[in-house]
Amino acid sequence: MVLLSLTASHRELDLDALERLSTGSSSVGRVVVGTCGPVAGAVVISTCNRFELYLDVDAPLSGDSVRHATRHVAELVAHASGVTGEVAARSFTVRTGPEVTEHLFAVASGLDAMVVGEREIAGQVKRALAEAREQETTSKTLELLFQTASRTSKRVGTDTELGAAGRSVVALALDLAERELPPWDGTRAVLIGTGSYAGASVAALRARGCDDIRVYSQSGRAAAFAASHDVQPVDSLVEALADADLVVSCSGARGRALAARAEQPDQPADQRQAAGHDEHLAAVVAGNFGAPAVLPHLTTDAGPEASLGHVLDAAALVRARERAADRAGDEPEPRPLVILDLALHRDVDPGVADVEGVLLYDLATLKAHAPAVARDVVAQAQDIVDAAAQRFEETRLGREADAAVVALFDEAEVRVRVEVADAVARLADELAARGEPAPQDSDVDAIARDVRKRVHSELHDRIVEVRARATAEARAAEAALVQGAEALTVEASVRRDAGSAPRR
Repeated sequence: MVLLSLTASHRELDLDALERLSTGSSSVGRVVVGTCGPVAGAVVISTCNRFELYLDVDAPLSGDSVRHATRHVAELVAHASGVTGEVAARSFTVRTGPEVTEHLFAVASGLDAMVVGEREIAGQVKRALAEAREQETTSKTLELLFQTASRTSKRVGTDTELGAAGRSVVALALDLAERELPPWDGTRAVLIGTGSYAGASVAALRARGCDDIRVYSQSGRAAAFAASHDVQPVDSLVEALADADLVVSCSGARGRALAARAEQPDQPADQRQAAGHDEHLAAVVAGNFGAPAVLPHLTTDAGPEASLGHVLDAAALVRARERAADRAGDEPEPRPLVILDLALHRDVDPGVADVEGVLLYDLATLKAHAPAVARDVVAQAQDIVDAAAQRFEETRLGREADAAVVALFDEAEVRVRVEVADAVARLADELAARGEPAPQDSDVDAIARDVRKRVHSELHDRIVEVRARATAEARAAEAALVQGAEALTVEASVRRDAGSAPRR
């Protein structure tokens, strides 16, 4: 078994590219496990600023299967997102072995986040594992990996100031927004969406003293969310915006629409089923990692989002502002409206920023305003992550040595039985020569304890030696397995550099 990850985040890609790449990601893990023979497990993390796939690969020592796995996963992502396979391959950073562990632990602890130290990512990592369990795509190794990542994140949160600061994308967004808002106890907020960020937004708004919170959902889940969070549901977004001071949009509904379009572009939305998508992709990669298939993909000239509406567009906002102006009456102008778009697949039409009296902050804005963290705090958190990753790798690779150690103990038990039998026979002869009774059970037990203690004492050095040798062999085997994946990374870098070279 070898761990393999394909990751893309705000650090490597701009958010536009990341948005396109992550479209349709929900079924990739299920499809790759179902159709790619060497892949024993997969967990997908898809958040507002990252898209990462973690794979547990069982492959021959040649490394070819790992290389093919990487190519085919990139092809699957490409097909689901509407980009070319080459674009998908070069968009990912490929990690193998210990690098996978180190990266995931850093991600879960908030060290790789847009807002360093954010705590939402810890919950997102847990949910990624839970979703993999529901889809039956996880494995024992991935279970241990993600559970250990969560424990490491918890320790960073409790043992360092990084976790005590309450840093998050939502908190940063509200910090930026409050400069343009009335006092929080007089602010009326409207949430668009009912996901995890909506829940975090309710908690963050209440912590600041904002109690007038309303929620809108295109999917019809506003009432249920409102009941569970003690906020007010709204049916008309335009009506709600007419007297709002703040909008926090985090539905990601447009991203789901993009995914549905990528799955079956010629069918009506109500006929696009994930199962059908999985069957189509399964057919594409049938053959258990033969030569990379040529996958159809959506044209990217105009982009699939060109024909898909935003959750909040400029026309709707203009209508809402007109209503706000009518209600303002003799006042010179309605209050300004601050909009926070926290969805990777933008909920809000960028043209909204041109509407008078509206301030729009999206993820790109938040990234630009993300504050730095004290170097010593980050170093302390990184030390915890590094130590946890090293322990995990020692445990994981140590399992490779278990068989060799068990064989040594089996050999030792055979030796113990032979030596005990010889010792008991000699004692019996001595007792018989003196005319005494044969050895009793207590005599045999005492001989067995002495022999086993001596044999196991002599065995200790051999166990240490065998375990070290087996671990080294496991590391070497893993290194051979990942050569194909590393070659793919080099190829992608060469293509990327060639593509960015100035033309003569």
